[in-house]
Amino acid sequence: MQEDPRTTALVESLLQPGELNAQLSADINKLCDIIRETSFEIHKFLRNGHLEKIYENALAHRLTKTGIQVIRQHPLDVFDEDGTLLGHFSADLFIANRLVVEIKACRSLIARRATSWAIFGPHGLSMGC
Repeated sequence: MQEDPRTTALVESLLQPGELNAQLSADINKLCDIIRETSFEIHKFLRNGHLEKIYENALAHRLTKTGIQVIRQHPLDVFDEDGTLLGHFSADLFIANRLVVEIKACRSLIARRATSWAIFGPHGLSMGC
């Protein structure tokens, strides 16, 4: 399989320590913190028992009020490493052109589901939220 030089250059740049990468990482971490804190405030206000759409709307509304760009139900194409289109994906929220947020609602939380929500950053990397 032939390597895509753009992908290789991208991976190399991400692996190189540098001010730009450190700043990007800090910005993404700060954005994740804001999303987590806002989500928790929404949970404290609304509690449980609502449909996912209610929590999605609440998070989009509160983040937009703070000036953060939010796109709801944002269509994304998913590609394999060789550029083959694997399918289409609709992100619940696409935040600041950097993060994909998927909202999951459930009746009760059990230990193995405690981490069933996630925020994904550039290139599909989980931000560990």
